[in-house]
Formats: sequence, structure tokens, C-alpha cells
Amino acid sequence: MIEHHLDDDMLLHYSAGTLAEGWSVAVATHLALCPLCRASLAMLENVGGYFLESEDAGEDDVTASWQSLRATIEAGEIEKVVPIKKHTAANNIYPEPLRSYIERAGGLRWRRLGRGAAQMIIPTDDNTTTVRLLKIPAGQPVPEHSHDGSELTLVLDGSFSDEVSTFARGDVEMADGDLMHQPRASAGKDCICIAVTDAPLRFKSRFVRWLQPLLGI
Repeated sequence: MIEHHLDDDMLLHYSAGTLAEGWSVAVATHLALCPLCRASLAMLENVGGYFLESEDAGEDDVTASWQSLRATIEAGEIEKVVPIKKHTAANNIYPEPLRSYIERAGGLRWRRLGRGAAQMIIPTDDNTTTVRLLKIPAGQPVPEHSHDGSELTLVLDGSFSDEVSTFARGDVEMADGDLMHQPRASAGKDCICIAVTDAPLRFKSRFVRWLQPLLGI
């Protein structure tokens, strides 16, 4: 069961088409896995359509309506999630649209980072973000780090834990410069994630910082 979801602002920008491509890839991939966020998006789009047609609607009206709808969804009062075909998840670690990005890049091409970890940069036309797949070996941590910008991490397989919580398939973690953490893959299974950043990570270890340009992290 997915416990960590996209925040409302991210869904609002995705719905409005104002997210950069890198963020949108991760958001759409999460939507493929998360019925709650698909329902939130569908209802948000309906609300947006209504207020676009209403000349008298103000910003406070939009905010209040969205908060009310979100509360209704979280209370379990939605009987049926509206399916969105373009986000339908297949029984695959890499659901659409991520799978198509991987295929356009020539398939999975892992680059070793050391100690069993690996990454693959996902090419996009967006020069404001970096999208990468990360593979963290079971039971192993990544180096402790903070962030010079924002980072969205979506778990695709396995799970990891850090100072915030435990994140499993479909869960999203948003991080910024206020968070210093050291994610560790859970024992028994490698953790595969998609991570989107808009600035380099800020590693605590001087040695890792020295290697950072060579490893592309």
C-alpha cells in the first residue's frame, strides 16, 4: 500500500502542464502506480475546468474547493477511482511513461557507482532537471547527503529507509536543502528508484564530493 504521495502543489502544476519534463516523468510514473493520486488528479482537473468557465471564481474559492475534495478522497468517500488510460500501470517494475523513456535510450544501461550501486541517466529534453534510475544493493546505504535544490525519489522496486520514514514501491519522498539523510535499502532485495533533481546533491563526505564529477551524481 502506497503511504507517501505527491503533494497538492505538484499535482496542481502537473494538471496545469507547468511542470518541467523531468518532474513530469516521475509524477506520471507515480500516477501509474497510485489510485489515490489518480483520483485526486481527475477531480482536480474537473474543478479546474469548472473554475475556468466561471468568471466570478476567485483564488480562495479554488483553494477551498480543492481542500474539500482532497479531504473527501482521503476519507474514503470516493466509491470508484476514475481510470486514466495513459497512466495505467502494467505488471512491470518500470511502468509507462518511464518504460518508453528507457526504451528510447536503448534499454537499461546501468553504470556502476561502486559497492554494488548503479545508476542510469534518463535522457529528456529538459535542461533544468536530471532524471536517473538508481539501484541500491539490499541492506546497503547511499552516502549521507543533503541537497542544493529539490529531489523527488519514487520507489519502483524494493524499499529504503532514512531519517524520515520507510519508502516502498510507489512511495514518493521529496527532499531539499533542509534534509540531511542517508537512505538505506532494506535487507533482502535491491531497491530501484527513479530520482529527479534540479541541482547536485551535497555529500557530507569530502571523498565522495571529490568523486562526484566523475560519477555524475
